[in-house]
Amino acid sequence: MRWQGGRESGNVEDRRGGFGGGGGLPIGVGGLGVGGVLVLVVVSLFLGVDPTVLLNGGEPETRTADVRNAPPGSAPDDELGRFVSVVLADTEDTWRGLFQQMGRQYQDPTLVLFTGAVASGCGSAQAAMGPFYCPADRKVYIDLGFYRELRDRFQAPGDFAQAYVIAHEVGHHVQNLLGISDKVEAAQRRSGDRREANALSVRLELQADCFAGLWANHANRDRRILEPGDVEEALTAASAIGDDRLQRQARGTVSPDSFTHGSSEQRVRWFRTGLQGGELRQCDTFAADRL
Repeated sequence: MRWQGGRESGNVEDRRGGFGGGGGLPIGVGGLGVGGVLVLVVVSLFLGVDPTVLLNGGEPETRTADVRNAPPGSAPDDELGRFVSVVLADTEDTWRGLFQQMGRQYQDPTLVLFTGAVASGCGSAQAAMGPFYCPADRKVYIDLGFYRELRDRFQAPGDFAQAYVIAHEVGHHVQNLLGISDKVEAAQRRSGDRREANALSVRLELQADCFAGLWANHANRDRRILEPGDVEEALTAASAIGDDRLQRQARGTVSPDSFTHGSSEQRVRWFRTGLQGGELRQCDTFAADRL
């Protein structure tokens, strides 16, 4: 991926090495071992899932914000931190343009780099949960150590695979700005049915995958960021984190009714839909008959 020399975003908070901001969730995730089912699921379902659903017997935990007035931190000065900053800036440029076409103004999210644990507007979180977006404070949170997991555990290396992770989380921010997330959450509350709630979550996540592909389309069209092999890196990452593949690795069986993010084939296909089409309307997973 061509990123060196690109504009760096001013919306990155580097909290690495600082105070984690709270006790985290009431479970020692790191103590379960690499082979534990919970570790595999929590670490791997990183793109937008509420981890408290997994940790509380299927019921989301109601939490209050525990931000503790964390300082904003300084801009990153290491190579990986600068890479993240450039990718974030590129998503800003893309989505500002797309929102302008809709007659709207894009509001940039903030991306928080942390180590180990962090306090967010959605509560305390541990690095084992993976990257996540918090709609309450409109921030993306990521411990960059996750990229080692992506490379080593999920066999999805490469800088564009890393960029895909950021673009997906920014996709959740776009959904928040457009009111899509609120509508899904309201529909899930009304349904009271776990399978229906999971199905809505899958559509939300696949749309964020499509938005990530849409970003890549426009970024490459405008700034020529893609190099040979980049698309394959992103597709490998999308496939590696499909619910079917993760469930099969964790317990040897697959339960589609419990999917929250979509199968490997679905995640790859919707990322590719955004990448090839480049139009927002093509990412309407909620109107799609076939996911």
